[in-house]
Amino acid sequence: MARGGRSGRAAGAALALLLVAGAPGRGYESDQYTHRLEPIGDAQPVLDRAVNEALARVAERQRGGEDRLAFAYGVWGELGGLHWVDRIERFAMRSGEVEKLPQKRWQSVYKGAPVWATRVNFFFGVGRTIRLAGTLVGSDKLGHFFSQGLKYYRSHQAGWSEERVAGRGRFNERWIFGQATTSIYSNADLVANWEGYRFYRSLFEDGIVPGKGPIVRFEAGRARIERPFTWSDHVNDFWDEALNPSFMSPALARYLTEHLPGLCEDFRRAPATFVPAGEQELRRRYAEIGLRENLGFRMDRVCAERYAPGAAPGAAPEPGRAAGSSGRPGNP
Repeated sequence: MARGGRSGRAAGAALALLLVAGAPGRGYESDQYTHRLEPIGDAQPVLDRAVNEALARVAERQRGGEDRLAFAYGVWGELGGLHWVDRIERFAMRSGEVEKLPQKRWQSVYKGAPVWATRVNFFFGVGRTIRLAGTLVGSDKLGHFFSQGLKYYRSHQAGWSEERVAGRGRFNERWIFGQATTSIYSNADLVANWEGYRFYRSLFEDGIVPGKGPIVRFEAGRARIERPFTWSDHVNDFWDEALNPSFMSPALARYLTEHLPGLCEDFRRAPATFVPAGEQELRRRYAEIGLRENLGFRMDRVCAERYAPGAAPGAAPEPGRAAGSSGRPGNP
């Protein structure tokens, strides 16, 4: 067993080094656990503006009649692109108008975790966290929305069923964009992907956003913007990885099981900020997209014993186990 463990760690390190050699530095995952109570402004006005300006540029260039896929690719070219970090994400990370939580690689929930637990995150650190439409989200979710959302939409246009489209996202989260490289199968990534898919459909279809018509109409060979885009049509608390915790590999799960209770003081100060709004509706909405629930790593579960009615002051969950979990790392 020890030999196999060392082999697995070596393989994980080799994979991470391979990716480091071939990719620019960036945060592959994000952290909405630490510094959660820090007050930061909502980036929605800035990022709404950025998207609407991009849509206007694409509409101005569009020629040759109604070509939905060409328009969608135009949007992706403006806001996504062939980069490890999408244009909209890079803008959010660099813009002085977009406030971020004061966390970096050495200040994140993954601080101190060994390389075989965090894999590529050990080298690249974590992405920045912003507030968007009232929700804390990792900047990487902007890229998921536009780039992975386009892949979903392209498959939809090719005639795929929504079940098959969602399956593509599940596959990606298990492999190159997820657990195989980062130790994390991100439920929040899947939600952002799916909402990106809904966005591309909402460009042209009525009712994709309830009560709203399409964003774009085609007339006389030209595209015309009918209504503005807003992130609040798509962002919700399931974009937040502390409210919709990721499923993770056993080594990382063991590490977080030991360290998350250290954040229970923040939970005590503001418990409502650690529980998703409209949880049951969100579970219903995303029931078919492949979420792998891991509620044992949500802070209301982690801290349940510590702050349960009648608990002794300062009482802590059983060492080595997140309260509310089954004790099986990665599986609540």
